[in-house]
Amino acid sequence: MPRPAKAPADPTPTTPAKSAPQKALEKLGLVRPIDLALHIPLRYEDETQIALLKDCREGDQAQIEGEVTACEVAYRPRRQLLVTLEDGTDTCTLRFFNFYPSQQKQLAVGQRIRARGELRGGMFGWQMLHPVCKSAGGALPTALTPVYPTVAGLPQPYLRRAVLSGLEHAARIGALDDTLPTAALEAPGTAALWSLQRALSFLHYPSPDVSVAQLEDRSHPAWQRLKLEELLAQQLSQLQSKRERDALRAPVLQARCQGLRDQLLAAIPFSLTAAQQRVGSEIAHDIAQPIPMHRLLQGDVGSGKTVVAALAAAVCMDAGHQCALMAPTEILAEQHFRKLIGWLEPLGIQVAWLTGSQKTKERREMLALIASGQAGLVVGTHAVIQDKVQFHRLALAIIDEQHRFGVKQRLALREKMVSQPVDAPNLKINRPPALQNIAGAAIKNEADDFDRAPSMEPHLLMMTATPIPRTLAMSYYADLDVSTIDELPPGRTPIVTKVVSDARRGEVVQRIRAQIDAGRQVYWVCPLIEESEALDLTNATQTHEELSSALQGTVLLAAIGGKSQRQPIMVGLLHSRMLPADKKAVMAQFTSGQMQVLVSTTVIEVGVDVPNASLMVIEHAERFGLSQLHQLRGRVGRGAAASACVLMYGTGDSGKLGENARARLKVMAQSNDGFEIAKQDLEIRGPGEFLGARQSGAALLRFADLTTDTQLLHTARQLAPLMLDQHKDLTEKHIARWLGGRVDYLKA
Repeated sequence: MPRPAKAPADPTPTTPAKSAPQKALEKLGLVRPIDLALHIPLRYEDETQIALLKDCREGDQAQIEGEVTACEVAYRPRRQLLVTLEDGTDTCTLRFFNFYPSQQKQLAVGQRIRARGELRGGMFGWQMLHPVCKSAGGALPTALTPVYPTVAGLPQPYLRRAVLSGLEHAARIGALDDTLPTAALEAPGTAALWSLQRALSFLHYPSPDVSVAQLEDRSHPAWQRLKLEELLAQQLSQLQSKRERDALRAPVLQARCQGLRDQLLAAIPFSLTAAQQRVGSEIAHDIAQPIPMHRLLQGDVGSGKTVVAALAAAVCMDAGHQCALMAPTEILAEQHFRKLIGWLEPLGIQVAWLTGSQKTKERREMLALIASGQAGLVVGTHAVIQDKVQFHRLALAIIDEQHRFGVKQRLALREKMVSQPVDAPNLKINRPPALQNIAGAAIKNEADDFDRAPSMEPHLLMMTATPIPRTLAMSYYADLDVSTIDELPPGRTPIVTKVVSDARRGEVVQRIRAQIDAGRQVYWVCPLIEESEALDLTNATQTHEELSSALQGTVLLAAIGGKSQRQPIMVGLLHSRMLPADKKAVMAQFTSGQMQVLVSTTVIEVGVDVPNASLMVIEHAERFGLSQLHQLRGRVGRGAAASACVLMYGTGDSGKLGENARARLKVMAQSNDGFEIAKQDLEIRGPGEFLGARQSGAALLRFADLTTDTQLLHTARQLAPLMLDQHKDLTEKHIARWLGGRVDYLKA
């Protein structure tokens, strides 16, 4: 019987499966040889010498060598492996609570081994708990042993071999060649810099005689070279991005005499502060240019950023274009929507509203208004960037609390803004009759220009109530123009901040009752919605029940006709898991004054404006960051009444408040200045956490410290334009080395 023919071999080669360590390397982002070379050790262990037990002291990290004289498994007080090691001068007990049979074999009586760990003294002599052990013999290392940041499935020996291989490979292919021009290396302050290759080789395997203090505080020349390289890459990428953007075209949006902007200024019931006028002029100048604005508007809580943004939107709409304002939460977006409708609808401007919770019919109507151009201004949440949203002539986008949006979300809005050619006669911006004759011809001419440049870029205004310290503005925001509102409108009352222990909770409740009796309203903020096993914090639901019970009573209210009536105190609950309609109803009750106390999570951090609220209680304040505490505190003091913020802290199992938490609360009690608070916040948290790494999910500065490396930052800022102008090839190589493909965030 003939044998069956063999199936033809698959001509497509199969990719070998990746091992667990290879997958772990990718998880750490260690893909290229240069990635491995730049994976710097967390700390070092000294295996270059053997210590004698007779010369050691309590707490020493020591490596000892000797013969195993005893090895047994004990069961009291718990199962453990006890090994006695004798080095000729004394004995040491090696104690293992977790061990394997292979370890027992390695540590059998008669074996000669080396053990490294922390020495502990006691009535039973020297001990080491879970030391690192290996067979004795062989030459001692000549450099300190690096200990790298790692993840599960990636043991240190494997990682050390991978890093060494990557370092050698990077050197062979020229990835470690100098990218700093000779002139830069000869500049004052840089002459003592090591080469990058020398610096990396040293940091991976430093000689045992190096100053450990210099390695730990990163002041060693090897660290200085690394930090300058990193800062320079950041400055180069941002300056390059800014220059590329400046080469693009954008609609020219000019304010017209007696136009919509002037009408809005006349309609608002207050005068602009000098700071608002200044930043308003900076923005107006930018959007009147044929290059896209990319500006960050920063101002403390309550400084009046919204009206400045509204004035810019008025200029945009007056020129016949659309404007979009995107906020991170529905509460904040609705706050803007209500304000802007009140200001703009009397002037004949139609404002559209977009959120994810809208009913289908309302949403369909809003989308039609936006697509036709009848809606001159669009206000909403992330719904603004969804695929179904099609703008007619979007020329300006405003992103509030921009640090709360990820880079992908901001890029999506930017792509929405890329203008499409339209027919000028079909432009349907709803304009008041008084403006039609004034601006009609100008709009027609500009529309013609707009149509001839379909690739025109939009203008982008980002706003934040988290002030950016100067060093951050010089580094993380070097590609942006920054406007700062550095004064508050008149009439804002100073907020008194008190720090109290949770043990004084009863006193705080009495303070709430006094505020209610005076006709005021109160916020009570909790960090959690439900019980958490990880954090023993009182949740919002429980607090709501407790306050409702504690405040049972009445509140005296003025009634129509000169009489007074008494009604029960209303305590409301607000958190992010509630249905949008329920959240809206609760906020409406509190805003109208019908509700006296609002228990909430941090959903009210921004966007809530209730002038009658005069007391803010923040429970477990030690769990919040400084920026968040300052934002929450800014919800009170918005009216004429004296206002206070109570930061109530718990001490946990230890009975003591942690050092960092104590420092944060002290800063809050001493300052109402958002810029000073932001500076302190940066020092406590570092730039990556402070900014969310500019919301890209990956920190751009791994090595440099903006609080201590200001001089290196200045040097990098001076070198960046020199390299871009005179050494473009070195510039591209330098950016690729340090950032790879992580520069897209700059486009948002």
